[in-house]
Amino acid sequence: QVHMVESGGGSAQAGGSLRLSCATSGDTERDYCMGWLRQVPGKEREVVAAIYTGDGGFTVYSDSVKGRFTISQDNTKNTAHLEMNNLELEDTAMYYCAAAGPFTIAKEGYASMKPVCSASLAYKYWGRGTQVTVSS
Repeated sequence: QVHMVESGGGSAQAGGSLRLSCATSGDTERDYCMGWLRQVPGKEREVVAAIYTGDGGFTVYSDSVKGRFTISQDNTKNTAHLEMNNLELEDTAMYYCAAAGPFTIAKEGYASMKPVCSASLAYKYWGRGTQVTVSS
């Protein structure tokens, strides 16, 4: 079991920045996709960014945030962050920290994990969410 708690949400002006954080506890010693997902009422959750915690892991981003958002993880792998820059009105959503796994994948097979970490249905463990509201 992995427990996750988000923080750092709030209101920002378009063009501004916010930094979200996710504190995790439980089975964080094994390898997971650690993702940030967002949801607008009436629409499905989408993966915004994810990082794979395995040795020499990788990151993935949705096209809508690529170049603006950056996902990172502390050396302990117990805290994840989402740096959100150049915010747009369309970024307004409830943001969730989530984890998919655990996985046991050799580094040579990491390419096969990128579609998994990019798929909202892969995520089993969820925080309660933090609201981000962007205004003009």
